[in-house]
Amino acid sequence: MDLRTTYLGLPLKNPLVPSSSPLSRNLDTAKRLEDAGAAALIMYSLFEEELQHDQEVMDGYLQNQALGHGEASSFLPMHAALPSRLEHYLEQLQRLKQSLEIPVIASLNGITPGGWIEHGKALQEAGADALELNVYYIAGDMQISGSEVERRYIDLLHELRQHVTLPIAMKLSPQFSSVTNIVAHLERVGAAGVSLFNRFYQPDIDIDSLRVAPQLHLSNSAEALLALRWIAILHGRVKLTLAATGGIHNHEDALKMLLAGADVVHLCSALLKHGPGRVAEILRGIEAWLEESPYESIEQLKGTLSQRHNGDASAYARANYLQLLDSYTPLRQGH
Repeated sequence: MDLRTTYLGLPLKNPLVPSSSPLSRNLDTAKRLEDAGAAALIMYSLFEEELQHDQEVMDGYLQNQALGHGEASSFLPMHAALPSRLEHYLEQLQRLKQSLEIPVIASLNGITPGGWIEHGKALQEAGADALELNVYYIAGDMQISGSEVERRYIDLLHELRQHVTLPIAMKLSPQFSSVTNIVAHLERVGAAGVSLFNRFYQPDIDIDSLRVAPQLHLSNSAEALLALRWIAILHGRVKLTLAATGGIHNHEDALKMLLAGADVVHLCSALLKHGPGRVAEILRGIEAWLEESPYESIEQLKGTLSQRHNGDASAYARANYLQLLDSYTPLRQGH
């Protein structure tokens, strides 16, 4: 079966792409993902806060170097010996590029324009095939309007687009008033693709210690339905790449996303839970399904059940919500 697709202008052998996760920190694990059939790899994220911390450490070092006696200065580390997360990231990117044959996409995670231009340039020079910009922004300030939040995403992309020639994908949250509008705007500004949707990790409360306790909860297949709806609505209305992320755990989940209109599906929780071999399992499931289907390729099936091509235009709209509520029959008490 022909599983080929295109992601951010990059030709891929299939639509399965491991998304940003700790798995890409290890070269052997990355190689196992490729051997299992991964068509591309998105690196773990380079966080804005980490780079700011590095800069603060460097500023403190330079400031302290000018104080005290010359003998004391010899105990301070040399500039070249100070750890740099950017340098480590660039080195890992180069190692991945040298070891893998599949495309490697770098990931930037931040909320402010400062510094991303130089970092984007460095990643491009290090050999990244594309960039994923993850604007992980929680609008907790009551003075910030929805339009200001959208402007933050657009400005970040616009500024980076002026200095980097690599294709850029924007990883979005579902918390926009109009998902279709922001995606269309990002396309006009120069986005090569969007990834729907980013999972904001939710804080929890420990009632014993009376403290806020961050928890990492892996996704489940039901979470993919949100992205499925919006990908189905967007398919055929925009030309940029549509990537589905969050909740894809098996070949059924992946096929649903492709039928809705996704160009690729990103895998994370499934790989963290089951390991790199999960990629091969999902691929085998897709191939087996295709052999029994009327489709001969991924390109042929892609978007066939999107809103644009679906005979029932209300299937992804409010009318479907009303039909579901009317058709639901509560269980009788005791059952």
